[in-house]
Amino acid sequence: MKSFTQTDHNVLELFEDYVREWIETTFDRLTPPQRQAWPLIADGKNTLIFSPTGSGKTLAAFLFCINELFKLSVSNNLEDTIYVLYISPLRALSNDIHRNLYQPLRGIFSLLRNRSIHCTPIRSRVRTGDTTAAERAKMARKPPHILITTPETLYIILTTKKFREHLKNIQYVIVDEIHALAGSKRGVQLSLSLERLTAFLKRNPVASYHRLCQVAIARMADIITARIRIKIFSLTNT
Repeated sequence: MKSFTQTDHNVLELFEDYVREWIETTFDRLTPPQRQAWPLIADGKNTLIFSPTGSGKTLAAFLFCINELFKLSVSNNLEDTIYVLYISPLRALSNDIHRNLYQPLRGIFSLLRNRSIHCTPIRSRVRTGDTTAAERAKMARKPPHILITTPETLYIILTTKKFREHLKNIQYVIVDEIHALAGSKRGVQLSLSLERLTAFLKRNPVASYHRLCQVAIARMADIITARIRIKIFSLTNT
């Protein structure tokens, strides 16, 4: 049974009508992370969300990015460049990515097609240490709009002059499972890579940090904001 509140409907006004329709036909209501985060994300503000597992944090991070990409596509302004960078220390994320990225991409594209609205499909690709040379070459020729990678691979990408150029239009950075990086060498490497990315862009992309352990939230947010000088919308478990 649908139980969208008036607040939910107000929040959904932030989205394009076809994205709003997909949300309303797919879900019964907005979750607290989505209800509270989307207005702040849309405004480019730093946001920290405390929320249990399964409460829609990852979708909250991805969906507004997806909304902006479809808006570019429908208006024929979508370029062959990377707009969204998703970084996770875990490679085994197929279920999470399928549910929170691939399903919205396919669902919204299908809805637009049923409306006879032309748009270019939003491309997403995974690049890790397991990616073959042929796949890397294909991505270099035609980069995805959403790049899914690991901290180690991001470090390599930033040193690869040809592919690095595809990062110049990044608007959003999503870092998942950051609690698995905090206090480790991988976390130091990622901090350095994000600072290098910011210096390369010469501007501050909006960024999302997921699932910080509660004890480390304030300190990690302070360190990251101070070091990389980027806008943050952070998602974490209670």
